[in-house]
Amino acid sequence: MKLRLLTLFFLLSVGFLFSQTKVSGHVYDENNEPVAYANIILKGSFEGTITDENGTFYLESPTTWETLIVSFVGYETIEFPLDKKVNYNLTFIVKEDTAALNEIVIVAGKQSKKAEDNPAIAIMQKIWENKRKNGLKKFKQYEYDRYEKVEFDINTIDSSLIEGKIFKGMEFVFKQVDTSKVTGKTYLPIFVNEEVAKVYGDNVLKKKKVELKGNKNSGFSNNQSIIAFVKDLYSEYDIYDNYLKFFDKSFVSPISTTGINTYNYVLADSAYIDNKWCYNIIYYPRRKNELTFKGDFWVADSTFAIKDINMQASKSANINWVKEIYIEQEFEVLNDSVFLVKRDYFMSDFTFNKKEKSRGVYGKRTTLYNNYVFDEVKDEKFYKDEVFDYNKDAYNRDETFWDENRMEPLSKDEKGVYKMLDTLKTVGKFKKLYNLGSILGSGYIEVKKLNLDFGPISSTFGYNDVEGLRLRAGARTYFGQNDLWRAQGFLAYGFKDDKFKYGVSAKWMIYKENRLIISAGHRRDIEQIGANLTNSTDVLGRSLASNDVFSVAPNDKLTNINLQALAIEIEPWQNVVLRVGGSYRTLSSASTSFSLDYVDPESPTGVSAETQQFESSFSVNYYPQREMIGYGVERSNSNNDYASLFTQFSVGNKNLFNSDFDYKKIQFSYIQPWQIGGLGELRSTFEAGKTFGEVPLGLLSIVPGNQSYFTFYKSFSQLDYYEFVTDTYVALFLEHNFNGRLFSRIPFLRKLNWREIVGIRGVWGELSDENKALSSPTNLLLVAPTKEIYYEYSVGVGNIFKLMRIDFNFRGNYFENPEARDFGVTINFGFKF
Repeated sequence: MKLRLLTLFFLLSVGFLFSQTKVSGHVYDENNEPVAYANIILKGSFEGTITDENGTFYLESPTTWETLIVSFVGYETIEFPLDKKVNYNLTFIVKEDTAALNEIVIVAGKQSKKAEDNPAIAIMQKIWENKRKNGLKKFKQYEYDRYEKVEFDINTIDSSLIEGKIFKGMEFVFKQVDTSKVTGKTYLPIFVNEEVAKVYGDNVLKKKKVELKGNKNSGFSNNQSIIAFVKDLYSEYDIYDNYLKFFDKSFVSPISTTGINTYNYVLADSAYIDNKWCYNIIYYPRRKNELTFKGDFWVADSTFAIKDINMQASKSANINWVKEIYIEQEFEVLNDSVFLVKRDYFMSDFTFNKKEKSRGVYGKRTTLYNNYVFDEVKDEKFYKDEVFDYNKDAYNRDETFWDENRMEPLSKDEKGVYKMLDTLKTVGKFKKLYNLGSILGSGYIEVKKLNLDFGPISSTFGYNDVEGLRLRAGARTYFGQNDLWRAQGFLAYGFKDDKFKYGVSAKWMIYKENRLIISAGHRRDIEQIGANLTNSTDVLGRSLASNDVFSVAPNDKLTNINLQALAIEIEPWQNVVLRVGGSYRTLSSASTSFSLDYVDPESPTGVSAETQQFESSFSVNYYPQREMIGYGVERSNSNNDYASLFTQFSVGNKNLFNSDFDYKKIQFSYIQPWQIGGLGELRSTFEAGKTFGEVPLGLLSIVPGNQSYFTFYKSFSQLDYYEFVTDTYVALFLEHNFNGRLFSRIPFLRKLNWREIVGIRGVWGELSDENKALSSPTNLLLVAPTKEIYYEYSVGVGNIFKLMRIDFNFRGNYFENPEARDFGVTINFGFKF
């Protein structure tokens, strides 16, 4: 091991001998107080950085420079000679510049918001006036080439990690260790993804199209899931927008028109850059714990377009698992007036805590833009989204393609990652670690020899008052993530009812271009069918309410279900899915304390306990702006910020398969997330439905209650199952997460990074007298929320210990219902940024 460490240190030392400048240190004033946001520049270049809140800085350049400049408004400038290529832990004491103090007024802390008192505000006003005249928005049509490189690195590489058990037998990977130019920490590259694309856009039609030319990643060939995960983490952004969305959070842009209330702005410098007179403005947040940045930018004095900008997320920002976010953007001048983005660098440090020495993973994205072309009109059909848009050749380009299309060459370390991971895949220990990660990510245990996945693991154990302890084992075929067909099944056993349950299903995509899919399945199971207004089309799907280990009331109103289903679906246009299906189900009570009995004149007793029904249905699903991963029969979402519209028309026919009832049913739902700028995110769901005809309790629409101690969206926390039963309903669910916006203004709550959540839920419905009479033999009181809208509201606190949420739920009315619950507390767990 010592020999390996000596070899590693030798390699690192050799790296320092190349033409490279590395400096780090602290800047203090004469009172030994740290100086935040001081300028650190390599003399003779435009390479630089600023100090953080603690006066600390790190700067790295691939070129050798001889002098470092340290400057701040109102203080004397320091020029420090760099006698060595590597200069760490430097200390600078800046002194007040008495001459400068006669010309300018230094304001500590919060800066003036008035242009007459603060010249930076006057410049900001000019930026806001001209921001829609800059960039791609200036042209009707545009196109350009884009090269993107994403890298993930383990950071803070030290002897404890190198000598740790987890890397025993894999020490060769540490030959790729390097130092971050932003933080000065050592890191080990573990993943590199490259992409070349051609981008087209039309600002008149508001259309955009991206043609993928090539994609390559280290060690995970043709893995769209990893690629999509990367793209979701690092979505595109425009610094001129008021809010920039990163990691599902809306940060206030330093160029935002609302920035005057969020940031302090200071005019720090001015200089010629590319023959343009530019101003340098430093900005930093007015308050802690908000989603803000600190940094500086250069802006041209004629067009007031941004020339380059540095953004670093405030360390106190209310975001989990991310310690650092650092962004650089450079713009090039076109035709002496238009500034277009030329280079975009984004780095984040993922870690469990924000301590300075904590180890984490760097995520870095570098995007370069070139070959801009403008105002070349293309037919609107050119921008039509294709349902099947997978270019297999793009994932199998040779090295000649990459040599010709990379806008910047890979570094020696990046090239080494490809070779290193190819070797790593042959190491048994790495395979085990990779398989463990795959199990945690997918929830399935993969058995490659059999082309089977066993799981999902989360469904292995269950409990309810009818089955008692429930054990479940499931499996699915899996040849690859883009399988054109898939079969799956499960077997379950309840120890209390001493019964086996099972299910099988299969689906086959017979036409890829429009995703024509045939599916069929059969399931015998016990389920809580009173937990959703809109039924799932998944034959093997079972509501979460079917399991309740801890509940406020007995979960015994469960149903035996024997279901057969056949369906065909097609996606004629992207994100529009048409589905025609037929199902036959037999329903009966699974509990002696719960009855699904109904009046049946044809029965010898005049009452039947079992419902047999064939139902045909036609549905339309529309998901605007949804992005999907893969092209197989099963796909997954790569984003979650899209709307969902669903409508279904169903017909029950008594003359088919000895069914019991004739009826028609129509249902509609609309789910929409709303990003409310810096105020957080609102989730809204609207559902409505009506059943025409007489049907028993098993076929009616049950208002979804929640008897568990867990928070479930689209359910009523203060309702029991079957407390309200309808044949006509309208429901609305609203939930708003302020993402800590309010708590950040309360001093004793600020450091906790809690997030405030409010919600309100309401439903109106009715139940005809005929349907009440039909189900009169049941032992339930059939009531619908007809006289007034039933509602409840909640206030909650999220991000407790970064993973827990507590909701306090209040019932609004119908207190006269038997055993009505007027107040309750529910919790939830989850990992969120």
